[in-house]
Amino acid sequence: MTRIAIVGGGQAGMPLALGLLDKGYDVTVATNRKPDEVRAGQVMSSQCIFDPALRIERDLGIDEWGDACPPVQGIGFAVPHPEQAGAKAIDWAAPLDRPAQAVDQRLKMPVWLERFAARGGNLLIQDVGVAELEALAQSHDLVILAAGKGEVVKLFERDAARSQFDKPQRALALTYVHGLAPTPDHSRVSFNLVPGVGEYFVFPALTLSGPCDIMVFEGVPGGPLDCWRDLKSPAEHLAASKRFLDTYLPWEGARAAKVELTDAKGILAGAFAPTIRKPVMTLPSGKLVFGLGDAVVVNDPVTGQGSNNATKAAKVYLDAILAHGDAPYTRAWMEQTFERYWDYAKWVVQWTNSLLLPPPPHILQVLGAAQQSPGLAGLIANGFNHPPSYFPWWSDAAEAGELLKRHQAVARAA
Repeated sequence: MTRIAIVGGGQAGMPLALGLLDKGYDVTVATNRKPDEVRAGQVMSSQCIFDPALRIERDLGIDEWGDACPPVQGIGFAVPHPEQAGAKAIDWAAPLDRPAQAVDQRLKMPVWLERFAARGGNLLIQDVGVAELEALAQSHDLVILAAGKGEVVKLFERDAARSQFDKPQRALALTYVHGLAPTPDHSRVSFNLVPGVGEYFVFPALTLSGPCDIMVFEGVPGGPLDCWRDLKSPAEHLAASKRFLDTYLPWEGARAAKVELTDAKGILAGAFAPTIRKPVMTLPSGKLVFGLGDAVVVNDPVTGQGSNNATKAAKVYLDAILAHGDAPYTRAWMEQTFERYWDYAKWVVQWTNSLLLPPPPHILQVLGAAQQSPGLAGLIANGFNHPPSYFPWWSDAAEAGELLKRHQAVARAA
């Protein structure tokens, strides 16, 4: 029986582990926290998952929260007016073809870990460094590192040709709240762009205490939204969240007038550099470790693609392992499998990185034109389901011009 070890009990590692277990593989998962420790811990991410990734979970039989989790039914986009306080220069919203959902990983991951163990998987609770990787590589046919944090991840070599940035591009913060006023018509990811300052988006979710909303703040380094490091308490974090909204996005401040934290651990702040790493690590013994998810492709969360990427990568790896049979897992096989995923992920990376830079005129033109074109707004909104659909027009001004002509023709015909 093929033995596979997966280091990391998160959104990439667990779907792969459970999928392999169901197919009869001998699977070990190594993670550094017990399920109850995850439940009692700090929030870990914002994790809005769109329908294509949700379908992967459903196909694996591991989506248990569809009925309880408030749906995310659309995408909205707003930019403050540069000269009129409290007004919007751009403002539109469009429905998603199929809803997204965001389940607090403190709810989700413990259930998956417990299910894995109950089905006969080998669950190891331990910190994993080089020595532990060597031991796993000695006793397993394939070792996959799917943890996005920790020193061991840095052992994967940074891919300079594919990594546009070498330092954090945003100061990041999450605030999980109850009491946010709903949006009209349909629930949505309400995305707000404040030029030169940063981004704010918020959407409904499910947490330990029930339905909630997750506020995500992305501050340009050195700017007014780069304010999280010196806050000393959850109350200060919430106050800073509300203060920013009242100052820069008053329509969002009004929605948040009565919010309260979901819990004292419903906040997070930090920063990291978006990085692509080479997918194969060679241990001192010569044994190989294969990287998955955030271990090798970590994006800024500005486009909300992290958990989606992790799930889609897990599916690519699962399919590749099942197709591989009993053959040895060579470096060539690992690199080919990663490239199969990269054929998708490279578009997500390009799109996400572009939003961390000042937008070119053709993008501003398209985003602005969506106010008058429901079809164009819908196309942009549903691109979150499949970011490759944004290309070539997102990166090509001429293609963007053709896109605008097509949608303007539709509008005139209507």
